[in-house]
Amino acid sequence: MDRQALVIASVGASVPEALNGITAVEEALSAAAEGYVRVRAFTSPAIRRALKDRGEDVPGLSEALEALAARDVRRVIVQPTHLLYGYEYDRLKAGAETLSGRFASLAVGRPLLADGGSIRRFALGLSRDHPAKGGAATVFMGHGTGSAARAAYPAVQDAWDELGRDDLLAGVMEGRPGPEDILRRLEPGGPRKIELLPLMLAAGTHARRDMAGDWKIRLERAEHAVTCSFTGLGQRAWVREMYRERLEELL
Repeated sequence: MDRQALVIASVGASVPEALNGITAVEEALSAAAEGYVRVRAFTSPAIRRALKDRGEDVPGLSEALEALAARDVRRVIVQPTHLLYGYEYDRLKAGAETLSGRFASLAVGRPLLADGGSIRRFALGLSRDHPAKGGAATVFMGHGTGSAARAAYPAVQDAWDELGRDDLLAGVMEGRPGPEDILRRLEPGGPRKIELLPLMLAAGTHARRDMAGDWKIRLERAEHAVTCSFTGLGQRAWVREMYRERLEELL
């Protein structure tokens, strides 16, 4: 039988606690791909360098695929844990296609928020996880992207608005809506208790530096009472189920 491999490609995380979310998704995907060798790949060169400095060697996607080809693995599935289509995903797919000729078959899965139905399901899942509380709001911070895929973030917000959840807000570090846009939406109700959470697979450096730093400070200056939670999306069981379904599209 030809050997088969599942490469799970994540941006990565250098914060040890943040790796829990990535590992949880990897385990869920591996359980769905019985008979496949599981391989971890991180697409961020900066994160791989930081890990290497600590003695942890995680390959990039090209390195992982080259190693599998050298072992004569014939069938490879690459399942990204990326949240949406964007420049990172485009680079990942292009890198995989460059090496596709080394295998009998190589397929790349879709990101989590690949279509409107997935976006609505995602918004509903977060709405259920965070029920409304009078005088309180939950603000999620995503990374953002300069690509057209940035429309996914307003689409999540639109889904919450349709649910009547004006206490759930989504913003991004790169692009809009940013923290000032969030503040404008909060102002009509006056000061509130706000919980900040990452809209990312893993609550790594950005969550601990930007969300719990700049974003928290800005909201507190507007007299909001702010707490931070470092629960990455990968720690939610229903998010792992959505990733598993992405993989099953290729199996």
